[in-house]
Amino acid sequence: MSVRTELGLALLLALGITVAVVAGKKSGAPAAAFEPASSFASGPTGSRGPFEVLQALGLKVERRRIPLFDLNQEAQHRPRLLVILDVEQWELTLESAEIAQVARFVRGGGTLFLAGYTGGIARCLPWAIRQQTAYRLDSFPVDPVAGRDLPAVTNFFQPRQDSVEPGQGTNCPTFGAATTDTLVRTRSGRPVLLDLRYREGGRIVFLADDGWMRNTAWKTTNVPYVLAPLMQSAAGDDLVVFDEYHHGFAASNASGLTIAWLLGTPVGWLLVQVIAVGLVWLAVSAFRFGPARPVIDRRRRSPLEHLDALAAGLESTGGSTTALGLIVGGLRRRLSRTGAGPVARANEEWIAALALAMPTARGRGAVRRLREAFTKPGEGERVLAAANSVEDVWEELRPRTTHDAFSKL
Repeated sequence: MSVRTELGLALLLALGITVAVVAGKKSGAPAAAFEPASSFASGPTGSRGPFEVLQALGLKVERRRIPLFDLNQEAQHRPRLLVILDVEQWELTLESAEIAQVARFVRGGGTLFLAGYTGGIARCLPWAIRQQTAYRLDSFPVDPVAGRDLPAVTNFFQPRQDSVEPGQGTNCPTFGAATTDTLVRTRSGRPVLLDLRYREGGRIVFLADDGWMRNTAWKTTNVPYVLAPLMQSAAGDDLVVFDEYHHGFAASNASGLTIAWLLGTPVGWLLVQVIAVGLVWLAVSAFRFGPARPVIDRRRRSPLEHLDALAAGLESTGGSTTALGLIVGGLRRRLSRTGAGPVARANEEWIAALALAMPTARGRGAVRRLREAFTKPGEGERVLAAANSVEDVWEELRPRTTHDAFSKL
């Protein structure tokens, strides 16, 4: 692949990332028209706001993503406040055994916070939510609380004529007798927020309109100034648990939560686009098109080339004097009886003494040429002359018995 093609792909990748960032910041993923009242949902109709506000107030808040069958079994991890928000009719309703555990929780002194549809718990309570038709929702203004104006509601309470709704079974656990206090009412006197207190110490805070527990209400109205202190006083310093199992967020649904977050939030949608662009870039860059590129032929140098490079290095560094000293030292070592190493400073004296010990004129001439190698000009020529002279001296002085014995082999 040519350099021009690679630059084009890099520019294409940068352009794709830029488009993804701009699209993610501008619009992101389309928000759902309606979200469940879940603390995982961060859209306008979700209920993540109350969860985060209670956390900011210093309360220990958790999400429960398993059924309520063992709600009262873990004494050390038993919540003080259980929050169940608007379990819609098309979502998971509570089983009879779960409602029995909730009743036991309240009889044991726990506080239950309900809002909107309760998944079947409300049929066991003496109050029912007035239901309105979906195509015509009337709003009712609410009396101010502690000097704060509150938004209008679409639902309110009315006394239940029977403890069991039509079509429901009669197997309803007993919560016990309760005293009812109306905390918030409409201007016409209809209850909106009830506080049911039981003789065993338990308590149920029941909110008719689940819209007060949505993110929009907690962000733009005075609802959190009324409900947050109420929930904080009910929890004390103990654990607050939000039920998420009955909103469809079971503990084994981690992959579904991840996909929902990626496709349902602007940041997740941006990550999806960046990952898609990266995969396309990897697919394109994984293949090389066109003929193979020629590479640089790197071969090892021959021994002669190494020797030539060594000689050139010695010549460039002025190493002829060192070479001469090593040549003479090698000759002294061979002629020494003990094989001791040479003393570099005594080379000239030793060469002078060697000339007196030479028995022949040929040997004395070789010693004289060896002495001249130390003083003649040139670098390589001096070393070569010294090497030849040393060989001539060795031929004159080496033991003949060794040569004779070698020749007889």
